Amino acid sequence: MVSPSSSPESPGRAPAAGPGSLRRIVAASLVGTTIEWYDFFLYGSAAALVFNKLFFPDSDPLVGTLLAFLTYAVGFAARPIGALVFGHYGDRVGRKKLLVISLLLMGGATFAIGLLPTHATVGAFAPVLLTALRLVQGFALGGEWGGAVLLVSEHGDPRRRGFWASWPQTGAPAGQLLATGVLAALTALLSDGAFESWGWRVPFLLSGVLVLVGLWVRLAVDESPVFQEARARAEARKEQDRKAGGSAVEELPLLAVLRHHWRDVLVAMGARMAENISFYVLTAFLLVYLTDHLDLSKQTGLNAVLIASAVHFAVIPLWGALSDRVGRRPVYFLGAVGVGAWIFPFFALLDTGDFGWITLAVTVGLVLHGAMYAPQAAFFSELFATRMRYSGASIGAQFSSVAAGAPAPMIATALLAEYDGSAMVSVYVIAAALLTVVALACAAETRERDLATVGEPAAAGEQGGRDAAPAPGAGGSPDSAAEGTRQPVEP
Repeated sequence: MVSPSSSPESPGRAPAAGPGSLRRIVAASLVGTTIEWYDFFLYGSAAALVFNKLFFPDSDPLVGTLLAFLTYAVGFAARPIGALVFGHYGDRVGRKKLLVISLLLMGGATFAIGLLPTHATVGAFAPVLLTALRLVQGFALGGEWGGAVLLVSEHGDPRRRGFWASWPQTGAPAGQLLATGVLAALTALLSDGAFESWGWRVPFLLSGVLVLVGLWVRLAVDESPVFQEARARAEARKEQDRKAGGSAVEELPLLAVLRHHWRDVLVAMGARMAENISFYVLTAFLLVYLTDHLDLSKQTGLNAVLIASAVHFAVIPLWGALSDRVGRRPVYFLGAVGVGAWIFPFFALLDTGDFGWITLAVTVGLVLHGAMYAPQAAFFSELFATRMRYSGASIGAQFSSVAAGAPAPMIATALLAEYDGSAMVSVYVIAAALLTVVALACAAETRERDLATVGEPAAAGEQGGRDAAPAPGAGGSPDSAAEGTRQPVEP
């Protein structure tokens, strides 16, 4: 495939971002996703450590943790709604504007959590307020991910798309690192009483400062050239239709996705099962297992996750670069099989109670998780046509989170309570890995696809014709056909 950045531009094609511009775009996506994931993970860690006591004090400790994780799961329930809303407008008006809105929503909700009264102050109204703010967090994150990875995927050199698109993915471990680091510092410096009284509020209030930094960086980047080109072609087709006396109605991005890319949505959802479930077992449930089951200090778990998250951050771009060489599916497959094979040794190492072995267990698990998470951004971007890509990638990613990441800590905690051990939790993770392997087996390799022509009739040979948009006049919508039928597929 010829790189737009190293070859003459095709007629009508928006210029690809230069190296300096691309680095700014990557930085903007990374800063924003780091802040959003910091906010999201901060809630998960707090749910495991203190929310059971502050918002559900009348419950048994393990039941209180389950209730805290229930409010944690509510955020996931809102993510598909965010994916639908942000995906729709992101495909209509652009990626950049929606990313700014998602950052403001997430940061505002997190800051407000730091100001919440607890059960001791307002009684049952406290968990209601907590749940409402969690819904806002989930809604914002549901729209964040798709826009962030698309902004990078659609700007850069297609030969290194896996590498560059993996950088926004490092926002997850970076946010985890930041959230865990702040909590670890506070729990180390403060007594348990001080932390539960006011210390837990500090990292939530810090989100307000982080959002200002994120906005400053994110407002400075340009809109995706691939999106601008596709929108210009769609407008040109509308104008031609108007002059010809036609009255075609533009198909909604959601309907276009379900019509032309429903198989790809299912592939994306299946691919996320092992990635999503394993991550929350390795990080959020880990804290419950160490503190409630093994009676270890929360500091042990936080420090182990802190070290493992740093390694996770470092290996994600390496896995992304490898996907540019060997393909998205082989790297993803390696991660899914690896996580499934590692989960029994993972718990065996935790059961030693030794900090070194615990850290090794989490680190290896997150390294294998990175093999799935790194190519995911480019892989999902390459599945969908430009004018429905935000919707498709977001729907595939976020709808699966309801069945995967949302209940994962709760299911794992319930299995632990029921069986008083980790065996069934391991079986749960292995089942998720098998689902992901099946999804990958049903997918085509996407590494060689041109984002500007995915879904076109001209690209039908490349994609087996299964997700190509119909040609104009063949019953398809103007929007789905407007992916640029005049643009040849790059060799």
